[in-house]
Amino acid sequence: MRFSRSPQTTATNMNFEPKVGLKDPPAVAAPETQDTALHTIQVSVIIPCLNEANSIALCIDKAFAAFRKLGICGEVVVSDNGSTDGSAEIAELHGARVVHAVLKGYGNALRKGIEEAKGQFIVMGDADDSYDFSQIPLFVAEWRAGSELVMGNRFRGGVKPGAMPGLHKHLGNPAITGILNNFFHAGIGDAYCGMRGFTKRVYERIDPRTTGMEFALELVIKAAKLGVPISEVPVTLWPDKRGRRPHLRTFHDGWRSLRFMLLCAPNWLFLLPGVLLLTLGLGLVFWLFPGPRQVGRVVFDIHTMLFGMMFALLGAQIITIGLFAKVFSYAERFAPNQLSLERWLRRLRLEHGLILGAGLAFSGSTGAFYLLWKWAASDFGPFNDLRSVVFFSLWFFIGVQTIFSSFFLSMLGISRGTYIGDYEKDPH
Repeated sequence: MRFSRSPQTTATNMNFEPKVGLKDPPAVAAPETQDTALHTIQVSVIIPCLNEANSIALCIDKAFAAFRKLGICGEVVVSDNGSTDGSAEIAELHGARVVHAVLKGYGNALRKGIEEAKGQFIVMGDADDSYDFSQIPLFVAEWRAGSELVMGNRFRGGVKPGAMPGLHKHLGNPAITGILNNFFHAGIGDAYCGMRGFTKRVYERIDPRTTGMEFALELVIKAAKLGVPISEVPVTLWPDKRGRRPHLRTFHDGWRSLRFMLLCAPNWLFLLPGVLLLTLGLGLVFWLFPGPRQVGRVVFDIHTMLFGMMFALLGAQIITIGLFAKVFSYAERFAPNQLSLERWLRRLRLEHGLILGAGLAFSGSTGAFYLLWKWAASDFGPFNDLRSVVFFSLWFFIGVQTIFSSFFLSMLGISRGTYIGDYEKDPH
């Protein structure tokens, strides 16, 4: 991926007949395009730019040519991220509207350009001419057909020799795309294609938070969670014309991508490992509670039972952290459209967790005090019932953890009343 790239609703209003009487000042358009003062802008092309003087003019000219081919009114918005090579001036000369993204970063540049866009449908792409903006009609056609997020797919459209490093083509991008589809069921073939289109309304509902290269993943992840109609079109990737090294750092940015997807998937990051550890730990504890077990020549005894106790406690801790993460991301609107979590939050109360935790803690402490009473009755002589100590201590520890975790979950969920059902449903 290069620097310059990149609630359940129905499709947006797709009336492509131009409207007259626009009150707001129109965006600057190329001289060859229709007079935007008399027509509503339908498509905005957003090009984030950082020192792309070699190629920015080519991208802008291709975009305006695509507008003429479609017979629609469109604009090109170049979001300059601090260029010092005259890129902004070149962009203006070729009819683009230049906005300045003060905050550095690929995501910041895109967000600034999208916020300033006036079109109903937005197409974003690189400023290095690696993507062919004459393919904009493919994206517009999918929008007209009902898609609200249209992804480009470089592997379907073709990757020209020298356009993408072999490590990215054969390992990095397929791996990231596979994880994305597995975690979020996006159903796409090219997660990091920098040319994509989406409606302005969907973008506002997605409410992106990232400011760097993760922006591209965030759009897809949140769109998939919102149930937005997603489609793909083939695009061709050409060698860039930047004349310098790309901004992408293979392993650093690959790790950032994986890290971001894990942070957006608490079920995979926390709950699945936690459940596995808890199940393994409880299985060992119950298996060894009656006495030692022999498997072949190996004897499993109290020491293995202690490890089982530690696994169970660790698993319970990871599960509660996962619940914290899910409720936090939900309350902060980072993980929309979680219907199962909505139902769970509506039905469960703090008191439910307190009752469960108190029951477990009481059972564990009762057993522990019984063992203490037996030991005291024997004048605190030799004590040989360590299995029962491990067994009852485990339930006491999990019970106490459940009590305090319930309080913290309740604190995180205080604002959930303003979040559940907050998204408007399309009346049509």
